[in-house]
Amino acid sequence: MSRIQSTFQRLAERREKALIAYVMAGDPTLEDTEDYVLQLAQAGADVIELGVPFSDPIADGPVIQQAAERALRSGTTLKKILATVRSLRAKTQIPLVLMAYYNSIFRYGEAAFCRDAVSAGVDGLIVPDMPPEEAGTIHPLAEAAGLDVIFLLAPTSTAKRETAVARLSRGFIYYVSLTGITGAKLTDKADVEKKVREIRGYAKTPVAVGFGIATPDDARAVARIADGVIVGSALVKLIAEGGHAAVTDRLSSFTRSLKASMLSA
Repeated sequence: MSRIQSTFQRLAERREKALIAYVMAGDPTLEDTEDYVLQLAQAGADVIELGVPFSDPIADGPVIQQAAERALRSGTTLKKILATVRSLRAKTQIPLVLMAYYNSIFRYGEAAFCRDAVSAGVDGLIVPDMPPEEAGTIHPLAEAAGLDVIFLLAPTSTAKRETAVARLSRGFIYYVSLTGITGAKLTDKADVEKKVREIRGYAKTPVAVGFGIATPDDARAVARIADGVIVGSALVKLIAEGGHAAVTDRLSSFTRSLKASMLSA
């Protein structure tokens, strides 16, 4: 059982939901990212998503796009991110998921990436521009290496797509709560609840909801619906405000407020 799977199982036994925190690796530097991950873990995050910066992030809004640009300017590469993960593994056992666009993995080499990612201590992989129909090469390589591949579903996903994702996704299923980009506002939680219930009809894998969750109230509402709550742009905004010590304080305070709100759901 992977770290991701055991985390969701442990939380379910306590009737808790997973807080999944996203930060862009290398924003503003990889040394900062390492500190931020440790701070998030200490403050109550259950899983960390590390974004791999890419020049054309089609699923991301301006906040995360700008974070990717800052990370690329600081010299962040996929190999350096894996080195950071290796360093983190000496300090924390929190599940770590990479969110990477396919081109970054293709350039690295699929087999080499899966092998090196698991060796470094990566637990899961999200590739937002790789639907299950196009995962025929990397998915078996990831599974063989012990890497959980996490697929996305959206409000527009068909029953056929939901069935495919339920069959292939490991760790959790990522439900994109709206037809938009990261950082957009989540407005219709009733539709999210309906869709999560529908997905659960196909899958026993935990369902985590992301996109549009920006406040403790949002986190509480989604925790009542799903197995996991994914928060990204709101955290990346705090990092963008700058000042390393101030950022760690802000991240800690905000993460604690999110987790406390989810526990009250």
